[in-house]
Amino acid sequence: MKEMFARFFMHNRILSVTIVAWVFTQTIKVTLGVIREKKFNFRWFIGTGGMPSSHAAGATALALSSGLELGFSSPIFALAFVFAMVTMFDAQGVRRSAGKQAEILNKIIDDIHWRGKIKENKLKELLGHTPIQVIAGSIIGALIALALSR
Repeated sequence: MKEMFARFFMHNRILSVTIVAWVFTQTIKVTLGVIREKKFNFRWFIGTGGMPSSHAAGATALALSSGLELGFSSPIFALAFVFAMVTMFDAQGVRRSAGKQAEILNKIIDDIHWRGKIKENKLKELLGHTPIQVIAGSIIGALIALALSR
């Protein structure tokens, strides 16, 4: 079973390229976080938000490597392309708005907490990406797909 699983990943170039793009981009995000904060936080590696967008990198690598491997007129490329567009829109649109709402709610919670009337935990604010973070992630994903595809 282990051998079959390993072979699946090794011989599925599209999946491998997508995973490499995601891991590479998350590594950049962690490195930038360590430089900025002068400490390591494992949540940066598995968390959402930040520069660059690993969502955009992975989705772009998936779409581009699908097109390069199977042809840009294939239904798989069409599916991957639409998935990439939805993912990137969500990363910088819906989830970013939810993060802004969490930021405002946290300010309200802080205000009420200091008056002694509430004891709630803060909400996670860094949920989405700025358009620049999405573009940067997409560029990284495209470059990795071009470098690793046939």
